[in-house]
Amino acid sequence: MPLALLGRPSSALEDTATAARASGVRVETIACDLERPDEISAAGRTVLERHGAPEVLVNNAAVIRRAPVEDLTLGDWDEQLAVNLRAPFLTTQAFLPSMRQAGRGRIIQISSISATLGTPRASAYSASKWGLVGFMKSLAEELRDSGLMTVALLPGSVDTEMLRGSGFPPRMTPDEVARTIAYYALDAPLAHNGGVVEMFGV
Repeated sequence: MPLALLGRPSSALEDTATAARASGVRVETIACDLERPDEISAAGRTVLERHGAPEVLVNNAAVIRRAPVEDLTLGDWDEQLAVNLRAPFLTTQAFLPSMRQAGRGRIIQISSISATLGTPRASAYSASKWGLVGFMKSLAEELRDSGLMTVALLPGSVDTEMLRGSGFPPRMTPDEVARTIAYYALDAPLAHNGGVVEMFGV
């Protein structure tokens, strides 16, 4: 099964594809702005036409716009809710019928430790990540006895560009998060359906 990467065209997207290919993985990048429902729908159709039902869907894209509540613009609020919460709903919706028909598949929602606590200047981000856990929990109930599962991973301070300016030191590496995703995507028993995996770091 090839790896399909959906996202806005960028050097980061191409770097990810290059790294995966270096590991022997067949990779296709599909241009998709996750703020745009029409582009998500089109990308979903492309994946299904070319590759069929995915075995694993990882909803990983996220944005954060830091500002106090009184200074947070409606545009920044809407962007974060669109990318961090609406997009996972739309990508899940795009692939779920084919996964149900196949009778197998795993849907991994990448939330955040911000779904368990409040952080100054991150109200929209936190709201979106709390919402993503709630969405996953309801989806898990709908997936009972289907052969599918969904879980939410809640990483804390990961050493990435997104952490810059947060005031928090990194407590884990991207590789540690990636290995956790791989476990739930490939090896974890289906009994983990509905699970929330908190990663506070060390």
